[in-house]
Amino acid sequence: MKIYTESVFLLNFLLDYMILYGTKRLLKKKTTNKRILLGSLLGSITTIFLYIKISSYQLVGIKIILSLLMNLISFGRKNLIETTFYFYLLSIIIGGTIYLFPIKLSFYQNIIYLLFFTRIILKIFLRIWKKEKSKQRKTYHVEITINRKTYTFEGFMDTGNQIKSPISHKSVILVELDFPEEKCFYIPYKALNTEGIIEVMKPDKVKINEQVVKSCLIGRSKEKLQIEGCNCILPNTIEEEII
Repeated sequence: MKIYTESVFLLNFLLDYMILYGTKRLLKKKTTNKRILLGSLLGSITTIFLYIKISSYQLVGIKIILSLLMNLISFGRKNLIETTFYFYLLSIIIGGTIYLFPIKLSFYQNIIYLLFFTRIILKIFLRIWKKEKSKQRKTYHVEITINRKTYTFEGFMDTGNQIKSPISHKSVILVELDFPEEKCFYIPYKALNTEGIIEVMKPDKVKINEQVVKSCLIGRSKEKLQIEGCNCILPNTIEEEII
C-alpha cells in the first residue's frame, strides 16, 4: 500500500489543529483561528522526519521544541509551559483512547476514522473537564440568547439568590445587561431583609454548562457583579436541571 507524504502531512495537520483547538477550549484561550492554523502547519513539519535518519533522543528533543513553538504561535507567551502541558495531556488522552480501538482500514479510511473519534473524544473530555471545574469552583459557563444574540457569562451559584416571579414562580438569573424595552417587565422581590422591584425578561434561550435551562428569567442587576471573578448570579433552584 502506497502512502503519500502529502496524505501523512494532511493527517498530522488536522490532528494538530483539533488538539490545539481543544487546548483553546480547555484553557479558554483568546486567540484567532488563523493562529491555530499556523501552529498546526508548523506541527506538520514533523512529517519530514519520517525520511531523515536521526536518533530517537534527537526526535524527542525536536518534537518538544516544535510543540513549544506551536503553542507560542497559537496562544502567545503567557503561561506557555502550562499551555504546552495541557496540549500534551490532550494528545495523550486522544492517542491512548484511539489506541484502544485499533481498526485496520485503508489509509484514507483511517484518516476519517481518526478525525471522527478525535472530535468525539475532545467533546467528551471537555464536557467532563468543565463539569469537574464547575463543581470545584461552584461556577458555571452561562450562555444567554436574547433577540438572536448570545451573551456569555461566568456564573456563580448563590444560595442567597431566591428571587422568583410571583406569577410563574420562575427563578431569576442576575446579570449586568441592558434589556430590550419591549421584552421587559418588573417583579417584586425580597432578599436579605430588603425588598423592591427588579427589571426582568424572558430570554430566548439559556444554556448552563451545555445544558438548556427553560424555567428561568433574566434579571438586570443594579450593582456590579464580581464574585470570585464571576459576572452572573445563578439561583440554587436550577441546580438540579444542570447536573
